[in-house]
Amino acid sequence: MLMAARRRVAALRQTRSAARLARTLWIVWAVIVWNVVFDHVIVVAGRGYIAAADRAAFATPRSSPGPHQPHYENMDAWMRPAVTRGLWIATASAGVIVASGLLLVRAAERAARPQVTPCA
Repeated sequence: MLMAARRRVAALRQTRSAARLARTLWIVWAVIVWNVVFDHVIVVAGRGYIAAADRAAFATPRSSPGPHQPHYENMDAWMRPAVTRGLWIATASAGVIVASGLLLVRAAERAARPQVTPCA
């Protein structure tokens, strides 16, 4: 069992296997960052909506005689642009990570290849 684990680790040290693993990890990291960034943009917009709705609810005069029409904030007006903004920001963030990661893996893979000198 120990020998099998050593063989697996030795196989991961090969340039091709290590590069494949590195590419996979960069892509996984980009997916995680996409989710975190998108979620953060939505949460910030939700907090902004709640604060605006709170301000609008308390801005209406309560002691005025007659029918009282409270003002409500439109949630779609706050959240739809946040979804679009979140998609763009998250995609740009993940794209930068994937592009830089794959370029770095390619550069490392090329640097690890044995250099062949031409015979003169």
